[in-house]
Amino acid sequence: MSADSHRDLIVAAIRVSSQPLDDDQLAARTGISPRQRVNQVCRALERAGMVRREPGPHGKIVNEWLGEPSREPTSTPSLAGTAAAGVGAPAGPAVTSAGAVPAGDSAEQRGAERVMLDLLGAQLGRELNPDTITVPSGERVEVDGADAGRTVLAECWAHQGPPKSAQKHKVLADAFKLAWIGTTVYPRPQLILCLSDPLAAARFLPGARSWASRALQDNRIEVRVVSLPDDLRHRLLQAQHRQYR
Repeated sequence: MSADSHRDLIVAAIRVSSQPLDDDQLAARTGISPRQRVNQVCRALERAGMVRREPGPHGKIVNEWLGEPSREPTSTPSLAGTAAAGVGAPAGPAVTSAGAVPAGDSAEQRGAERVMLDLLGAQLGRELNPDTITVPSGERVEVDGADAGRTVLAECWAHQGPPKSAQKHKVLADAFKLAWIGTTVYPRPQLILCLSDPLAAARFLPGARSWASRALQDNRIEVRVVSLPDDLRHRLLQAQHRQYR
């Protein structure tokens, strides 16, 4: 991922958070590694007057959003130079045995899904984080987001635009997982399928003339659409273009 992509993900994460975040929290939420990359970006944002860095309640330096300057720079030259030299380059997305990045598995998409969790959490008034649930029979199931009490379970899909046939199956697989895991948690949690584009969500929303929409309603799975920042949406579209060209 480019230095500008790192910057966009970090800016989005700081902006939507209900409280200032330290560098470790930002690294976890955006999927950027190593942590030093996050620190470099945050220091650059501080120099640009966009964030305030100060000690937080636990002694770590936290990043508080101040706002964008009237003319925001479109790149961070010092970081771009570092990335070009290969210093601190982030780990890339998963790669198949054929050497191709699986559809829907780009670093941009994984980072966007973290931002989606924060936006959804803000709507619900809860902090949502990835969670692993062990069911009574012993199997372990990962969900994209859950609150501390597991009263909410969510799956996120950051795709932009109408889904292709195979992608619809991915969304339905996520929904099936929610429906099943919801039966193992008492009391039954609120189940949410979170998307970030009305076009991607159209087939699954209440009122859509599709069996998928009816099945989601009958299984009490909510479909919610959150709005990502424009710069992050642009990065996602670029990532999708790379995957499918």
